[in-house]
Amino acid sequence: MSKSVQPTPGSSVPGHPSAAQEPPRPEPIRFYGTSWVERAGGYRLRRVALSVGGLLVTVAGALVLTLGYGGLAGAETPGWLAALVALAFAICTVLAFTRQWLRYTRPAPETQVDESAFRSINVVGFVGVLLAYTLRSAVEAPGERLLRADYEAALARHRRLVTKRSGNPARRGRR
Repeated sequence: MSKSVQPTPGSSVPGHPSAAQEPPRPEPIRFYGTSWVERAGGYRLRRVALSVGGLLVTVAGALVLTLGYGGLAGAETPGWLAALVALAFAICTVLAFTRQWLRYTRPAPETQVDESAFRSINVVGFVGVLLAYTLRSAVEAPGERLLRADYEAALARHRRLVTKRSGNPARRGRR
């Protein structure tokens, strides 16, 4: 079963009449619920609001980093240390942005890397994570493309299982 399809009530019981009758339900996305399926229920308004909100939070995060860097420069630290800190923040931001963007646009690889190993990079490069969320919200709900593909595949499987057959399949080759 795919990750984005939640089991329906009674589907875990073999032979239950509702097991083959109920279509799969989509997985909700944070802040969007299941409105992404039909793109209804204020979907576009949520996307715009979350894009603007994400942009504001990204700018606020960049401002906090600027203030922190200014405090580092005001503490009369050596120039090489200030440059090293700026470089570390820049690299972590780029890595966090790239990893987050790929999570929204590509399916997870089979040999998935432990995400907890990248937690510190995501914390230091939080501006990149926020920027990726903001840009993805401008296009669609973050992760919507992947969930939509899983949901449509589950619907196609469900339609194949529910479609009624006509005739005797044993006679098909005798014509």
